[in-house]
Amino acid sequence: MRSRLKWVVAGVVGLAVLIPLGTFVFIHVVEGSTPARLSLSSTPATTGASASDPLTGTAAGDLTGAWRPTSASQVGYRVKEILFGQSHVAVGRTNKVSGTLAISGDTVTGVDLSVDMASVASDQDRRDNQFRGRIMDVATYPTAMFKLAAPIRVPSTAGSTTVALKATGTLTLHGTTKRVTIDLKARRNGATIEVNGLVPITFADWGIPNPSFGPISTDDHGELELLVVFARDA
Repeated sequence: MRSRLKWVVAGVVGLAVLIPLGTFVFIHVVEGSTPARLSLSSTPATTGASASDPLTGTAAGDLTGAWRPTSASQVGYRVKEILFGQSHVAVGRTNKVSGTLAISGDTVTGVDLSVDMASVASDQDRRDNQFRGRIMDVATYPTAMFKLAAPIRVPSTAGSTTVALKATGTLTLHGTTKRVTIDLKARRNGATIEVNGLVPITFADWGIPNPSFGPISTDDHGELELLVVFARDA
């Protein structure tokens, strides 16, 4: 009887050691490193960026018109996960971004963007199934949307390739619409305009169930990341 008890205790202790070890190996070796935050490209192009471009510190006329997101755009989430005591950051993204950006002179007069939530994907199918089903219910709420509520004046910042902007508008997630102000970085990059930023998201504020499931627990908040690359509408 004592011998059997020793084996049971040894087995429990072994599991207590092996589960965190296996989790550590899975997160840090199998899954690999977490994708870096979305940011403006590190090597801006020069072709098509004239000396009269407001996003590079020059005249605004060249940008007047309608612009649309390209497939180089990315929008997604970043959420901290804990699995058996091991911390990991989950990241899911999509390039299925559509809509318009309207510019008149040195002013952004309109932004109307939609994101296909069913196409958001991470490096784990199980996480994606939870995201598309229980968490974001993409069958009921297939898109996330942002619509600019107030024009944005683009500053003329001589000698700078990037400008800091604030965009105030309505953001719709999981069927809930709220007014938000987003800190952005923007610049002209060759024939495109790049816009980068993030929005802190507290899940309960948007009626989003906490993403925790099974042995994985998450914070009650995350970040919505964006890098939208616009090309002039043909």
